[in-house]
Amino acid sequence: MLENLLDLPLPEIAHVVRRAALLAVFLGIAAVAVSAFVGNVLFGLGCCIGLGLGLVNFRMVTIAVARASRSKRANRRRPLAASTLGRLGMVSAVAIILLLVEAPLGFGTLVGLAVFEFVLLANVTVAMLRATKAVGGPS
Repeated sequence: MLENLLDLPLPEIAHVVRRAALLAVFLGIAAVAVSAFVGNVLFGLGCCIGLGLGLVNFRMVTIAVARASRSKRANRRRPLAASTLGRLGMVSAVAIILLLVEAPLGFGTLVGLAVFEFVLLANVTVAMLRATKAVGGPS
């Protein structure tokens, strides 16, 4: 199934990113509305921060992968691994700092990050299944 990801046409990848971003915005608005109704707006705000961090992180991943694929270096993995480690460290630091400063805000951020990853995974899975079905692969 992973080899199908490489077969996705470029417009489909852009569609996946756009769909994930729109769903993240919708979920962020819903999180703020529900948390305001429950009485804990900071949790909803944290969800929005987490969704935003997830989106920014994913955008930075695409930039790093594009840069690594254009590179003439023999070992392309090392710079990609270093940038991945740096991004992971920054996102983790933001989440931990928010968790220490204001617990509901930090927990919301962690939930928002996790929700974004699930949304992205679901969108990629749907795109891969559509691509497999379009080429007549197993259903």
